Amino acid sequence: MADRYLTFTGTTPGRFLTRRLGLPQPATLKRWSPQRPALEGERLLLTAGKSDLEWRDAGLDLTASAGKPAAVLLDATGVRDVETLAEVHAALHPVVRSVAESGRIVVLGAPLSASDHHQAAVQQALEGFTRSLGKEIGRGRTVNLVRLTDVRAAGSTLRFLLSPRSAYVSGQVIVVGAYGEGAHGGREGAHTGGARDAGEAPAGSDRPLIDPDRPLTGRTALVTGAARGIGEAVAETLARDGARVVVLDVPQAEQDARRVADRLGGTALALDITASHAGERIAAALPDGLDVLVHNAGITRDRRLVNMPAERWSSVLDVNLASVLRTTDALLESGTLRRGGRIVATASIAGLAGNAGQTNYGASKAGVVGLVRSLAPRALAEHEVTVNAVAPGFIETRMTAAIPLFIREAGRRMNSLAQGGLPVDVAETTAWLAHPESGAVNGQVVRVCGQSLLGA
Repeated sequence: MADRYLTFTGTTPGRFLTRRLGLPQPATLKRWSPQRPALEGERLLLTAGKSDLEWRDAGLDLTASAGKPAAVLLDATGVRDVETLAEVHAALHPVVRSVAESGRIVVLGAPLSASDHHQAAVQQALEGFTRSLGKEIGRGRTVNLVRLTDVRAAGSTLRFLLSPRSAYVSGQVIVVGAYGEGAHGGREGAHTGGARDAGEAPAGSDRPLIDPDRPLTGRTALVTGAARGIGEAVAETLARDGARVVVLDVPQAEQDARRVADRLGGTALALDITASHAGERIAAALPDGLDVLVHNAGITRDRRLVNMPAERWSSVLDVNLASVLRTTDALLESGTLRRGGRIVATASIAGLAGNAGQTNYGASKAGVVGLVRSLAPRALAEHEVTVNAVAPGFIETRMTAAIPLFIREAGRRMNSLAQGGLPVDVAETTAWLAHPESGAVNGQVVRVCGQSLLGA
């Protein structure tokens, strides 16, 4: 369903009226398209504190000055005390107003020291600063914090956050290297090459190049619940990036699944993901193995706990959590998910912040978060596979279109961008986590919610 309020505020009378009444004034977000693959404008590099990062070979086309930058990258990894924290203000204060509409601000922080509580305090302060700036900056601009120690491991992450692909990702703290140090970039030894432009192999390397436009070429991706909605958008985006996509959905949706698969040049797999043999069926259907596993299938059976029968509870937990646990275990143990692979599960802000009438759904999605945080270090160590999750907020789908008007409007406006996201926003985030150069991103739960006001 179209967001008529967003359309109205884009008109001259709409801007005048909403400004006079103090109502939200969302900006139309600039998302990726073949015609507009990058933000239009320069990327400005600023520094606070004494940084040890090497930017000369970052491959990010950074500049030391720009009149109206499309993006600002602030290296605050060298902030170690309250005095140098003031340099964050000094660096950004003069340029915030000049950042282009739908522009990006990315703050780089360091891991929190276990032995220096002054450094830990001011680095933690960057989270409050970043999230607060994201809530006030407006005009479709986003603000995120990336914690890292080596820019070479963060190339895919920085390219994503500094591009139109991250239009609905704001107020996030992403750790690069928490569990991912030394992770393989993909099967056949594809390099992680973090800070280089995708496709540029290290000097003297015989590893295969990665096509920057189709980085998943030669890889197979399976998306559950992919016959429609967010799952369909994820399948489309992974196919756009070169993956051979397997579209999995329940037998009742087989016709739709085949339609999607045929359009994308992939294959359809009609399967009840809750079946005890689902993992075996998937393995049998993929004798050559799997590189990207996207757990997207999910259902809702909303009702307040006092009125919720056991069947509504168990059905949601079985689809949204138990099936994810069973199939993940089966595909790792069988070796179907190849070394250098990626697992991306779909959580939800309902699992992070809770939501009335969704104790079953919130429990299932919080369970996905627990799975990611526990499995990520072991999956990397034992299988060289990364495990991450996306947590969508209010996304414009047929399901949210059925929500009563006033609740729907509240869902749309209660975020820093004052609008709902699109399925492609979740898909682009999934594609970044699936990227062969995202091997140092592991154990992360990234909210795709426009910085929802729920649960910070």
